[in-house]
Amino acid sequence: MKMLLKNIVLPLADFTVEADVEIESQVTAVFGPSGAGKTSLLDLVAGLRRARSAFIQLDERVLTDTARGVETPTRRREIGYVPQDLALFPHLSVRGNLLYGCKKDPNPSGLFSFEHVIQTLEIGSLVERGVANLSGGEKQRASLARALLSSPRLLLLDEPLSSLDSKLKQQIIPYLKKIRDEFRLPILYVTHDAGEASALCDEVLVMERGRFVRRGKPAELFGSSEL
Repeated sequence: MKMLLKNIVLPLADFTVEADVEIESQVTAVFGPSGAGKTSLLDLVAGLRRARSAFIQLDERVLTDTARGVETPTRRREIGYVPQDLALFPHLSVRGNLLYGCKKDPNPSGLFSFEHVIQTLEIGSLVERGVANLSGGEKQRASLARALLSSPRLLLLDEPLSSLDSKLKQQIIPYLKKIRDEFRLPILYVTHDAGEASALCDEVLVMERGRFVRRGKPAELFGSSEL
């Protein structure tokens, strides 16, 4: 996967997100403190925000090019997005949530089939339950499964473990590794936790007040801080 984020100019309340970066790693952490503009950047990639200027390309497909008036609608970007609040529908069962936005699996091997996704995330016993009856870790896995069932070409994960205590984080990390290794999707992983970035990511882009100020391998930036 090759992603280009060029000429990004996205004004926010206190500063402007400005980025010009090429990404080729499979799992890339967008790392920085709260309020650094990380989520706003993910929203821009997902097509949920409009920038003053932006060129976004995934492999050979241009998703946004403000100079030419190109703005691919969110639903056609083939991107799976797990927001920080998970955005599960409380009035639907787990099955209802999983089937919302579910697309026909384009992979002949059934990689993104309903059966394979729920097996990978071990949520078969949860599908008939209501969302309100799930634990934090179960909600996280359900949200990840829903994103995968959209058969995405790119996965955006926004602070996926931030609401979990250290014990639950240890339980969810292996599932995130399974997603990384099983589906081989490119992932942008927003986090402010060096341990998560070290455990899951190939490369780290450090963001401060809307700008990337450093990049490198997790070990180069954090040392031995894996969870």
